[in-house]
Amino acid sequence: MLSIFIIFPFFLFPVFAEQIPDYEKPYSPIFTDKPAYSWTDKMKITILAPSWNSDRYLIDSIGDDNYNPIKIYTSENSLEPYRFTETGPNTGIFTAEVILTGFPHDVDGDGDTDTTPRTLGTGPTSGFLETDRDSAVTISFEFADGVVLTESVPIFWNIGNTQFTEENYLSDKSAMIRVIDPDLNLNPEALDQISVEVSSDSDAAGIEVDAIETSESSGVFVATISFTQNLSSSGNRLLAFPGDEIYAKYIDYTLPKPYSTSDNLEIISLAKLNSAIPTLERVSNLPISLADNFGNPLDSFYSNTRIQVVGSVINEQNFNQQFVYLIQVKNQKEEVVSLSWISGELDGNQNLDVSQSWIPKNSGVYAIQTFVWNSLSEQVPLSNFTATTITVE
Repeated sequence: MLSIFIIFPFFLFPVFAEQIPDYEKPYSPIFTDKPAYSWTDKMKITILAPSWNSDRYLIDSIGDDNYNPIKIYTSENSLEPYRFTETGPNTGIFTAEVILTGFPHDVDGDGDTDTTPRTLGTGPTSGFLETDRDSAVTISFEFADGVVLTESVPIFWNIGNTQFTEENYLSDKSAMIRVIDPDLNLNPEALDQISVEVSSDSDAAGIEVDAIETSESSGVFVATISFTQNLSSSGNRLLAFPGDEIYAKYIDYTLPKPYSTSDNLEIISLAKLNSAIPTLERVSNLPISLADNFGNPLDSFYSNTRIQVVGSVINEQNFNQQFVYLIQVKNQKEEVVSLSWISGELDGNQNLDVSQSWIPKNSGVYAIQTFVWNSLSEQVPLSNFTATTITVE
């Protein structure tokens, strides 16, 4: 027996059971893209209203009439009625945008107002709404007579943050500074910029650089600086030497309560600048020579006779370097019988001769060692040590 199976294809279409609003069981949840906003943010609002999907083949609108209006408002300003449009035919999802415009305020301390407060627009993306610090925006949808669905979100200022992207930088590299402050996203449809003061231990006056917003409404601003050891600070170039702390300062004029609107706060971060040349290669420590009081080379050595220990150091960097040159003498028992040092500063690429005298008290074999450090306190070697052995008669 031959069995024949016929398979009938079927298709699933997204449909909503409700074709008219159910006033007895209103369902239109309201969502915002953020749980809270700053005073000049862009708000993206979504209303899920399947029962208002009146035509499955067209893009519907809601909220723009006086019978079932949508209202977006603060305690002092309002957009009403405001139109929301469906995201596509038969979705039942309606969206709109509103740009918050703040209130008159000077955000950078230059004495000028930096905002343009205004309330206007009918939707879905043409709305502007004045807002205050530490307030709220409410969205209300009159689903039916006497049935109003609402959602509120807070508005507040934030304390900004500034940071270097790294804790340590090499002198031949650039540094990136990041400022995070949503309150300075003054135009959520364009890239804003702010000023950041950058300085170093070697240049306390420093420079002022522009930090540019990373995207239209990120509230994150970045600036890049370079370092110089031979030129003055200018533009985005900062005079700083290895070992310096470098500082980034941003002044926040949009502070939350309990600060007042007239208060400001300096936000400072720091990083460390290191030489691009490895530590042990920054200064060359050349082998010593030994001479008498008149500078004549010595081939033999006697107790109770002065010996001049002459060394030479070369700054391998093109900027100044603090240094300490140490001469240590040990006897055959590894006991230190003499220790002396000279401290100073080497100019960029300078070759400097240094000398100290030593009078051996006893005959024997001695090891003369030389060291070059950055300082007696930190004792960071700037080169390998040298060692010479002599026999004193």
